[in-house]
Amino acid sequence: MGVVAFALTACGGDQQELTQWMEQQRREVKPSVEPLSPPKKFAPQPYAMLAGVEPFSSQKLTVAPKQEAKQPNSLLAAELNRRKEPLEAYPIDSMSMVGSVVRAGLPYALLRVDNLLYQVKAGDYLGQNYGKITKISETDLSLREIVQDAAGEWIERSSALQLQEKAR
Repeated sequence: MGVVAFALTACGGDQQELTQWMEQQRREVKPSVEPLSPPKKFAPQPYAMLAGVEPFSSQKLTVAPKQEAKQPNSLLAAELNRRKEPLEAYPIDSMSMVGSVVRAGLPYALLRVDNLLYQVKAGDYLGQNYGKITKISETDLSLREIVQDAAGEWIERSSALQLQEKAR
């Protein structure tokens, strides 16, 4: 019992010594904080290309595909010279494949777009990226799209629509 009392007394003495040391350090150490530099004055620059064509204007966006189509071996040339099909007005992500049928040995896919049902076959076009259906199976529809890559070149991209099961 006496040992415990001695140990507690010893701890109390260390605590007082520690408190004195911390007080001494607070008095001796002066913080050195550098003052903040004042903010720099903002000088707006006038936009020099105000009279030029806006980079995202509809005029510029419609001219670019037409210029690309003038290239002799362009992927886009044949696409711009053909008549558009009704399903090219809708983005692919707004379409869902809800079934497939075979008529006269030819597979057809059933697509739901805006609560209307469309029947499509290989060779038909759909989507806003010049998508052409290449293959139809019971569970999916494969298509080839023509899109611009990061460098602005027109490239072919494969895409697919999967059969959607009815939500319960």
